[in-house]
Amino acid sequence: MKIVLDEKIIKRNTAIGRYSSLVALLILGGGIYVTFAYPDQVTLSFGALLAGFLLSQFGIYFGNRWGRRPRVDERLTAALKGMTKDYTLYHYTAPVSHLLVGPAGVWIIEPYYQRGTITYEKGRWRQKGGGFLLNYLKIFAQEGLGRPDIEIETDSENLKKFLQKEFGEQIPPINAVLAFTDDRADLQVQDAPYPALKVAALKEFFRKAAKSQPLPALEYKRITEALPQGSDEVK
Repeated sequence: MKIVLDEKIIKRNTAIGRYSSLVALLILGGGIYVTFAYPDQVTLSFGALLAGFLLSQFGIYFGNRWGRRPRVDERLTAALKGMTKDYTLYHYTAPVSHLLVGPAGVWIIEPYYQRGTITYEKGRWRQKGGGFLLNYLKIFAQEGLGRPDIEIETDSENLKKFLQKEFGEQIPPINAVLAFTDDRADLQVQDAPYPALKVAALKEFFRKAAKSQPLPALEYKRITEALPQGSDEVK
């Protein structure tokens, strides 16, 4: 399998996550100090605490994606190790963050870090359970699940526009899968519009997709030729 990876983006965003989290802690500390040392400065202390909190969420966003080791790109690469040389896995170089192209088709991989019970009910994705600690982390240390359907639609549209510029309307179907990197995620999403599974199940999922609805070699080769060609390694 060929890996196309943008190391510069990873280094830059890792630094952004690290320093924004550090600055957020300093601002929060300053806000707490003002609260106790100058109780009459309510506006200043509240502003500092709010700014620190918002900046911490910014740092969490970047930290989850680029600060944790193994990083999400490393987790996906490891999970797909052993795929044939016909596949190309793109990290941060294509119009979407993570993209697999090969005999299984064109697949956007949307990673999620959340744990607890993940459900899809009445057209909405939800994260349930986990007790007090998980609820605390969702506010202060972990991103919420958000709206995967909107994220997928946005990424699919971006990739579609890119491919249409290259090939007009004659492009293969664009597929998407949600990949949960935390083994503690309990996925109860049988009625979801997109497949959702843990990263360990990705390889078998794509192998089955290649057998059931294979993409002709000429099709996936022309897609990979149109996408950025960076440094690569075969796994």
